[in-house]
Amino acid sequence: MIRNGRNFVAWLSAALLANTLSLAHAQPAHADSAAIDLRILAINDFHGYLQPPPGGLTLRDPADHDKSITIAAGGAEHLATAVKQLRGARPHAIFVAAGDLIGASPFLSAMFHDEPTIEALSLMGLALSAVGNHEFDEGRTELMRMQNGGCHPVDGCNGPQPFAGASFKYLAASTIDTSTGKPILPPYEIREFGGVPVAFIGLTLKATPKMVSPSGVAGLEFRDETETVNRLVPELKARGVEAIVVLIHEGGFPAGGRNECPNISGPIVEIVQKLDRAVDLVISGHTHQSYVCRIDGRLVTSGEKYGTLVTAIDLQLDPQSRDVVSAKAENIIVSTADYAKDAAQTQLIETYSRIAGPRAARRAGTITASLLREPNDAGESTLGSIIADAQLAASSNAAQGGAELAFTNPGGIRNSIMLQSDRPVSYGDVFASQPFRNQLVTVTLTGAQIKRALEQQWADPARPRVLQVSRGFSYAWTASAPLGQRIAPDTMRLGDQPIDPDKSYRVTINSFLAEGGDGFTVFKEGTDPHVGSYDVDALDAYFRANSPLSPPAPQRIHRID
Repeated sequence: MIRNGRNFVAWLSAALLANTLSLAHAQPAHADSAAIDLRILAINDFHGYLQPPPGGLTLRDPADHDKSITIAAGGAEHLATAVKQLRGARPHAIFVAAGDLIGASPFLSAMFHDEPTIEALSLMGLALSAVGNHEFDEGRTELMRMQNGGCHPVDGCNGPQPFAGASFKYLAASTIDTSTGKPILPPYEIREFGGVPVAFIGLTLKATPKMVSPSGVAGLEFRDETETVNRLVPELKARGVEAIVVLIHEGGFPAGGRNECPNISGPIVEIVQKLDRAVDLVISGHTHQSYVCRIDGRLVTSGEKYGTLVTAIDLQLDPQSRDVVSAKAENIIVSTADYAKDAAQTQLIETYSRIAGPRAARRAGTITASLLREPNDAGESTLGSIIADAQLAASSNAAQGGAELAFTNPGGIRNSIMLQSDRPVSYGDVFASQPFRNQLVTVTLTGAQIKRALEQQWADPARPRVLQVSRGFSYAWTASAPLGQRIAPDTMRLGDQPIDPDKSYRVTINSFLAEGGDGFTVFKEGTDPHVGSYDVDALDAYFRANSPLSPPAPQRIHRID
């Protein structure tokens, strides 16, 4: 842990400097020029954004805090250059990540099951990463393939060369194989800098099973993050480690700018407060927020998403105590204007683009206005409605399932489909909105089961998940009503008929929901399943058959209060 000074002056300095904007600890009396400087560069939630995200990076306007500004930032080419420059000629440096490097990725990466992203991050020198929930999007077996390499078990080898796997190490201390009682990947890695060992512990958030398909994490236990770390501390100390860094795929929600954290809330606060005092630094993610702050005396950081920021963390290590004596950090914008393209990354992207480009550029259709994933106050979004309609259309024929209505989960809708003045909607645009490639499953549910499933939208009051519904189905809900009673049964209608609790209906959902994903366990009660096309292919077909598409009026989900 970070030690206090040995005299009053050092103690007073530490007390004063703890509140400075630099977030640096005061130097103990024994720290001098012999201290070892270690630079840690960190990212989180890259999500396969090999190219800069179209929306750039949105930040609070420093000239007017009530306004925001957008900066073109991110992308593997610019990120690689930023990492290289920020590392510089320092003798002691390491590049790490806090998970969700892959999953929910744009077409260029997702088409190849995120192999290009693993190769790009390996190429730019990533050393270690926690495992995020999205690393489990295709299940445990696929995560191990990302680490170890090999061809995809279904699609084979589609890239320009055989996939060798990651040169960096995934760490998963809290993800346990229930058959062995051991982590599925190394719990930590110890690296030496100037003779001083530093331990990096990697953690997946405890709530991962609620966020991915249950079949993908079958046989796995996701243990409490804090308890996992605290159990490892004695083991690390026995190995002579005093400096401990936690890479955790969990985060918080701050106010303020990218290098502040006033009034931070969220799971990361309680996690850090319960950590053993031996932990010196926590690098977090998951919430797609940027912050540099101190929680319970420990430096805690997060670097937004998509490689738009790099967190530069500077530690001083005392070779005598082998501990951290100073810690500070800054979130640095990976501006496309400030950091040139890295030639090796450009070559990698161009190589994959030559294969993926023609398919991504294929015309899907046209729209009259942008289809947005952001919901209104009732929980309904224009893109969500279109996706539900597309899934109903793909499964309404008797031979395709005989569906009468369709539901889709909001978490599976990753990007809006924006109106472009110079081109129609492409297959790449469609894929970016539905990148998980879940298959459609049509099942039989009673009206009573449909009502119970919809009530599960608020099973986690802190994170409601309002399903998007297909044309012809509607209902109303009351926010102030008790859990389990928010939907008035007489408001549920299909066409001009009320939903009969005793009648059976054919309902299309995706395979994620069919397995009880996002806590919708009632869907597992569905009978007579019919497995159909992939969700993205259903949406693509709907565009081709119905363009131009317009945003539907928000009249399916009604909020009473």
